[in-house]
Amino acid sequence: MKKVVLIGGGYGGMNALHQLIDNEIPQDVQITVIDRNPYHSLKTEFYAVTAGTKADKEVRIDFPIHEQIRYEFGEILEIDTENEHIRIRDNDVPVEYDYLLIGLGCEDNYHGVQGAMEYTESVQTITKARRASFKVNNSAAYSQVSVVGAGLSGIEVASEIRESRPDLNIRLLDRGASVLSAFDDKVQSYVEDWFRKNDVEILHHSNVELVAEGIFYNNGEGIDSDVIIWTAGVRPNYLVRSLPFEKDRQEKIVVNDFYQVPTHPHVYVVGDCASSTYSPSAQLAGVQGEQIGDVLADVLKGKEPSKPKDIKLKGQLGSLGKSDGFGNMYRKPVTGLLPRLAKSGVLWLNKRH
Repeated sequence: MKKVVLIGGGYGGMNALHQLIDNEIPQDVQITVIDRNPYHSLKTEFYAVTAGTKADKEVRIDFPIHEQIRYEFGEILEIDTENEHIRIRDNDVPVEYDYLLIGLGCEDNYHGVQGAMEYTESVQTITKARRASFKVNNSAAYSQVSVVGAGLSGIEVASEIRESRPDLNIRLLDRGASVLSAFDDKVQSYVEDWFRKNDVEILHHSNVELVAEGIFYNNGEGIDSDVIIWTAGVRPNYLVRSLPFEKDRQEKIVVNDFYQVPTHPHVYVVGDCASSTYSPSAQLAGVQGEQIGDVLADVLKGKEPSKPKDIKLKGQLGSLGKSDGFGNMYRKPVTGLLPRLAKSGVLWLNKRH
C-alpha cells in the first residue's frame, strides 16, 4: 500500500483531500490525516468566536468519511523527513509515509517582543480564540481591550468586539499611518471612519516594545489594558521552520511548480507553509490544495501530472460587524453591505463544500 499522510486539517489540506476523493483514490493507497482536532475549523471566522458572536459549532466542519482515509488526532512532535515518519504525542508508533502533504498553517509572529507570547491573547487557533473569548466576554463593563495590529485580523477582531460589547473601551494599535496597509486608500479611509463613528481609538505609528500582565509599552509609554489581543503578523508553524529545506525570507518552504520540495519530491507543501508571491489567505491555501490534489492523484496513478495553472485570486473580504464590510473584489475596492454579504456567501459555500 502507498501511504499518503496529510498533516494539518486546514483549508489547503482539506481541499487537497476532497480533490483526491473526487479523482477516485487508487485501491492501493491509504491516506492518513493528522490534526489536533477531530474537525476542520473555519479560521476566517475565529474573530467572531473571540467576540462571542459565533458559537464553536458554527465554525467546525466534520472531516470526510472514506474507507481509505483514517485520522490521527493529537499534537505533532516531529516531522522526520530522513526516516519518513511523523511522531505524535502519546503515540509510541510513528506514522510512516511515502507521500507527505504539509499544511500546518501559521502561528503568531511576536517579532521578539518580550512578554508578548505570555501576556497577550491570540486568534490563530480555535483553542486560543476560545481563551480570548473568555477574557473578552468575562470583562467587566468599561474594561479596556487593546488589539495590537491593524491588518485584516485586527480590524475584524476589534470591530466585532465593538459590536458585541458596546460597553467596552477598545483600542487598535497600528504600526503605520493608516490601517490595512495592503488595501486600497478608499478602503483604508472607509474603515478608519467606521472606527471613529463607533468610538474605537486608533493609535497610529505604534511600536509595542514590551508586554507584561495588564500593561504594554508603546513607544516608551506604559499603557494599561485589561485584555491585549495580538494580531501583529504571522509566521509558518514552528515545526515547518525547523525542517532542513530551503526557505524564503518569510521562513516558508521553497517549492517547485508542483508544490513539491525540490530535494524531496514526495513532500508537498501548501498554504501558509509554502513560499508564494501572494500573501497568506484561506483562499490561496484552498486553491493550492485543489491543485495539489490533482497533482498527487496523477502521481498515485502513475501518470505524469500536468503543471498547475497560474493562480488568480478573486480578492479579499473583511467584516465590520454583521452588516458592514470592505474588500478588494476582482482588483476593485468595495465597501459597505455588499462585501459583507459576499463574505457570508463564501462562508456558506465553504460549509457546503
